[in-house]
Amino acid sequence: MEMKVVFYREGRVDPELFSSHAEEWAKMVCEAGARQKRNKQSQIRKFYDEVLRFKSHLQKEPEKYRDLFPYIKMLNAKVAYAEGRGHITKEFARFIKESLDQLNPDRPEDFEVLVNFFEAFMGYYKYHAERMGLKG
Repeated sequence: MEMKVVFYREGRVDPELFSSHAEEWAKMVCEAGARQKRNKQSQIRKFYDEVLRFKSHLQKEPEKYRDLFPYIKMLNAKVAYAEGRGHITKEFARFIKESLDQLNPDRPEDFEVLVNFFEAFMGYYKYHAERMGLKG
């Protein structure tokens, strides 16, 4: 069964989103990267840093979410470019795309869920990368 990113279950944040789901995604992306010699932590971190940059803007001006929404979704194009260059795997690209698909321009709380999901993913990714002996 193929994993899907789904933020909400029964109208609430999925209780497993930041734990088991984030770990499953991180492990899958890490293993795919190890096989294909892609998904270096520095590459993954670039995308996480960009999400954090949007978060920082929105902390100062939360009312700008709708205006920033197209730029947030532009991460899909940046991920496609990185995948095309052979820097990341299709699995990481799918993680980003499916996460961005969960966002609604009228619900800024969706972006906060994305930030937390990505943070959990990053923690588990680092854990699995170190266990597999992968470098930066």
